Amino acid sequence: MNLLAVVTLIGFEKVATFLVMLSVLIVLHELGHFILARRNGVRVNEFAVGFGPRLLTWKSPRSGTQYSLRAFPVGGFCAMEGEDGKGSEAEQQRSFRAQPHDVQSNFQAKSPWRRLAIILAGPAANFVLCYAILLIGALTFGVASDKTSQPVVREVIPGSPAEIGGIRPGDRIVAINGVPMTSGKKLVDTIHGALHKRLDLVYQRNGVQTEIYVSPRACPPQVGRNFGCIGFSPVPAFERVGFLAAVRQSGNQFVVIADQTVQGVVLLATQFSKYSPQVSGPIGMGQAAATVQDWGWGPYLSFAATISFALGLFNLLPIPALDGGRAAFIIAELIRGRPVDPEKEAMVHLAGFAALIALVMLVAFHDITRIVKGQGVL
Repeated sequence: MNLLAVVTLIGFEKVATFLVMLSVLIVLHELGHFILARRNGVRVNEFAVGFGPRLLTWKSPRSGTQYSLRAFPVGGFCAMEGEDGKGSEAEQQRSFRAQPHDVQSNFQAKSPWRRLAIILAGPAANFVLCYAILLIGALTFGVASDKTSQPVVREVIPGSPAEIGGIRPGDRIVAINGVPMTSGKKLVDTIHGALHKRLDLVYQRNGVQTEIYVSPRACPPQVGRNFGCIGFSPVPAFERVGFLAAVRQSGNQFVVIADQTVQGVVLLATQFSKYSPQVSGPIGMGQAAATVQDWGWGPYLSFAATISFALGLFNLLPIPALDGGRAAFIIAELIRGRPVDPEKEAMVHLAGFAALIALVMLVAFHDITRIVKGQGVL
C-alpha cells in the first residue's frame, strides 16, 4: 500500500487537519527553543514554519532573525548561531573551543547549563502546551462525562463479540433490531438488557453501513449482574463546566496522560518485542486522528494534547538528532568538564542513529500493516 492509497483511505481532509495539528505542535516546540535562546542572548538566524523553498520571508532589523514560511508547511525549525545541524553537540562544542570566536551571541559560547536549558525548552514547551490544549478544550467544548456517552465505539476488547463481528474503534452504532441508537445511554441500555439474546446491529464506518448479528455475553461483575455486554466502550459525551472545574479537570487529565505515556515508554523499553507492535508513528497517528475527528472537537483536542506530551517525551530520549541526544552530550560535558572524546562520540552517534532508523522503520511497518488489515490504533 503506497502513501497515496493510505491518504485516500483515511481521507484528504482528515489528513490535512492532522498535519496542521502536528505542524502547530512542532512549531510551538521550536518556539520553546527560540524564546529561551533569545532570553540567553543567543542569535537565531532563522525561525521557519515548514521546510523546502522559502515562500515568504521577513528579517527583523532589531534581532537579525529571519522569519520564513516555506513551501511544505509541516513542522519547522529554529536555526541558532553555532548550531549548523551537521555535527553533534559535542563535535560543535569542540570545534568552537578549537577556534574561539569573540561572539557572545553564539550558542556554543554559552555555559553548559544555559545550553542545556535552551535544548530542554522544546520538550518543556510541549508539556506546557499539553495542559494548555486540555484547558482550552475544557473551556470551549467541556470535559468528558462519566454519565453520558455517544453511540460511537472508543475501544474494543480482543476476542469479544464486538471484535468477532468486525466492530472497530470509531464505528458508529446506527441501530439495533431496527431501533435507531440516538445516544450512548440508549445504546448501552439496549445491550445491557439483551443478555444471551441475538441482536441485529447496524454500524457505520466511513459512510458505509454494515449489518451484523451479535449475542451479548455476561458483563464483568463490576458492570452489573445479569447485564449483557458485547465488549466495547462508547465514546464519552462532553459537558460544559465552570472555569475552576475546567482547570482541575485539565490538571487531572494531564496527570493521566503523563502517567500513561511514561508507562508506555517504560514497557516498550523493558518488553520491546511484546509492545513494539502497539507503537504508532506518523501514519498510525494520522489514522487515529481521522477516527477521533469523527467523535467531535472535544475528544480531538484531548488527542492533540496527548500527541504534544508524547512529542515532548520522545524528544527527551537520549538518541542523537533528538533534543535528548543533544542534552546527553551537554550533561556529559558538565560531568567531565570537557566535550566527549571524538571516538566515543562517533560510536554513540552511530549506534543511536541506527536504533532510531530501525525504530522508525518498525513503527511504519506496523502502522501500514494495521491499516491494510483494517485494524484501529486506538
